[in-house]
Amino acid sequence: MDRAYVMELVKSFQTGGMTRRQFTKRATVALGSVAMVNLLLTACQPISPSQTPAATTATGTITGTTATTSTATLTTTSTATTTITTDESGLTTGMVEYPGIDNQTLMGYQARPADDQPHPTIIVIQEWWGLNENIKDIARRFAKEGFVALAPDLYHGKVATEPNEAQKLVMELDMNAAVQEIQQAVAYLGQQDYVAPKKLGIVGFCMGGRLALMTGRVEQNLGAVVAFYGSPLTAQEAAELKAPVLGLYGDKDQSNPVDKVKAMQAALDKAGIQNEFQIYAGAPHAFFNDTQPSYNVAAATDAWPRTLAWFRDHLKS
Repeated sequence: MDRAYVMELVKSFQTGGMTRRQFTKRATVALGSVAMVNLLLTACQPISPSQTPAATTATGTITGTTATTSTATLTTTSTATTTITTDESGLTTGMVEYPGIDNQTLMGYQARPADDQPHPTIIVIQEWWGLNENIKDIARRFAKEGFVALAPDLYHGKVATEPNEAQKLVMELDMNAAVQEIQQAVAYLGQQDYVAPKKLGIVGFCMGGRLALMTGRVEQNLGAVVAFYGSPLTAQEAAELKAPVLGLYGDKDQSNPVDKVKAMQAALDKAGIQNEFQIYAGAPHAFFNDTQPSYNVAAATDAWPRTLAWFRDHLKS
């Protein structure tokens, strides 16, 4: 693989120098992997000066297996001027180690209520940046809501702060191996006394959204999946999902066209897999990340209680 050439393709796509179709065709030839191209498309949101709109209207296709449509107007102004930081009071937090495959030691950031009582549990999957403070804070937000949350470190200690760094880390990541590592985290949590029920939830953002969906196809011990703007599965892949799915997307996400999102939902409906999709009008890719210019307060504020409700409904003892 010519990494420099692929990086130039990414840069050209992001700045409008080529269409999505052109990027897909050339990157597939260079990488030899459609899955990797889909991952790059999810992660490499085109750069747009109008990425953060003044207000958002939420429009969504809600509830499977028979799809209906709901519309709600959200008037909160979108801004990225503040970063959410959740305090650790009442929580037990820190890095934990757990066994991987072939005697490998894996690590992740864990946050949970400090009462040592059993709680429903969620795996939190990182964006292309890595296990950074934003992902750790999301884990703490779940812990404040009464969940055990574990964010696996899929880059094994590496964290990117610039897009070029993140693109390199994404291209180095073996997606199938990453899914196996996530499954190791599921197995580890299933052995802990503070985890109940033993079926877990999984949520992912951007690259992590795709990985959450991929893990949902193969992991039997998942009770719920939430994908924030993860690259949609094909119809065949979607039919293999083993848990109810909540999908959260923006209609200004050029990496994940609405027609592909709706096609995935249609496949879930056809397969009889419970699902709910919310598509936010005016929201870009990575609308939930409050550390980035793409942050959209309105969409993020609506998506958070939906996520909590999805897990509470499906992760019951």
